[in-house]
Amino acid sequence: MRTSAASLFIAWLIHDAEEAFTFPATSRIIAARLGSSRILVTPAQSLIAIALMGLLVGGACVRGIQSNGKSRLYRAVTAGLEAHVATHVLASVVLKRYTAGLVTAPFVMLPGARISRASLRRSGTPLAARDTARGAALMLSAALASHFVARLACPGSRPSS
Repeated sequence: MRTSAASLFIAWLIHDAEEAFTFPATSRIIAARLGSSRILVTPAQSLIAIALMGLLVGGACVRGIQSNGKSRLYRAVTAGLEAHVATHVLASVVLKRYTAGLVTAPFVMLPGARISRASLRRSGTPLAARDTARGAALMLSAALASHFVARLACPGSRPSS
């Protein structure tokens, strides 16, 4: 379990490094498409939000190791990160262009999550649909909360539109 949890965290780290550098630009594209500057994210806000998510993912991976994969948090994060890949692909399809995280989502994040999924299956505790539902809810709410906290932490860093 140690190797698969570490693989999941490393995959997340690589994937979110891409997002850290590219999410502010993607937020400008989305803001222009929606006609609202409220969606804009500064580089500082992006880094803070990603660091906060890193605490969640890292903590979940530690719990996965400690519980030998039985932690509901680890299972939810594994399933949530796996499902999250689709959001990157879908965003790029909808916008008809590259969006933050598109390169590493299918080629780094998905394999990392699949390694974790396979390890759970081999240990006799395969992921279930409820893990995916919990994971999607957890990761979406955590991402929104992370961005909210990042905006509070950098209130004067509002990007110009």
